[in-house]
Amino acid sequence: MKKLLNTLYITLDDAYLSLEGENIVVISGDEVKGRVPLHNLEGIVSCGFRGASPAFMNKCARDNISLSFLSGTGRFLAGVTGEQKGNVLLRKEQYRISDNEEKSLEYARNFIIGKLYNSKYVIERATRDYPMRLDTVKLKSVSSGLSDSMNDAKICMSRDILRGIEGKAAERYFSVFDDMILQQKDDFKFKGRNKRPPLDNVNAMLSFSYTLLSGMCASALETVGLDPYVGFMHTDRPGRRSLALDMMEELRSVFADRFVLSLINKRLVNVKGFTKTEGGAVLMDDDTRKLFFTEWQKRKTEVITHPFLKEKVEWGVVPYVQALLLARTIRGDLDTYPPFLWK
Repeated sequence: MKKLLNTLYITLDDAYLSLEGENIVVISGDEVKGRVPLHNLEGIVSCGFRGASPAFMNKCARDNISLSFLSGTGRFLAGVTGEQKGNVLLRKEQYRISDNEEKSLEYARNFIIGKLYNSKYVIERATRDYPMRLDTVKLKSVSSGLSDSMNDAKICMSRDILRGIEGKAAERYFSVFDDMILQQKDDFKFKGRNKRPPLDNVNAMLSFSYTLLSGMCASALETVGLDPYVGFMHTDRPGRRSLALDMMEELRSVFADRFVLSLINKRLVNVKGFTKTEGGAVLMDDDTRKLFFTEWQKRKTEVITHPFLKEKVEWGVVPYVQALLLARTIRGDLDTYPPFLWK
């Protein structure tokens, strides 16, 4: 269990939630794992499959404590909210911001600054860890270019210009992605980002990791009462979770990209686990996909110190923290949305 920003996160797979007076009681098996007073909680997020007692759900509804249930992979399943919960007001303000070019640009700019900052971090970390195996001059040149892109993003005056800055920066970043693949280079070559469908082993894993990360962000947004389909950077399109894609930008490189690089460089995957179809698409086989899921879940449980909150959290909780910060900014509790700037 972890409490952040008045929200309690319960990551035990077999957690059952019950009510004891004014406390939530978390039970795993036949053992009580903890009791937490309800009076200072705004929300509860549970990844357990055993559910909660009707009395506890009724208590949450009456006291306006949002209760959300997620699958083991982080997909939003269901939620309980009280009659007076202000999610409607929050979403109406989200829609107003989305329709306002100037206001939505403020949020979009911070998402992209977070993305560029973290992309720069991934490159700088590689040059620091493997100075003898990499062309550090080449990588530092790209890192410097990303710094220039960050400065441009800070002063750009439209979302279209910001998208152009982001696109050019992504090209710079991916131009050295192959350099950071240090093992199995003959089997895992990266010549550029391609998708729908992915045409090589590396892109197959990148696309899969982005899909999982997008799902985590969408669930996080739904959990805090935001609409994942209405974004500030990505335009509205039927079926596209634009706000989830917005928020995902700042986490792509430090969560998904580094994860894929680690699978390759630690030799956890190999070329035998991929198949190319007649149409040219590259797919992971069942065993590789299972390994991917297993390692992804392990990565989600790694504990880090959140750069804004200065508190220890699991990687898997980071999207929910960012969603909470985003909701608080939209409500006016924070002046500016703080992107996840990894250090």
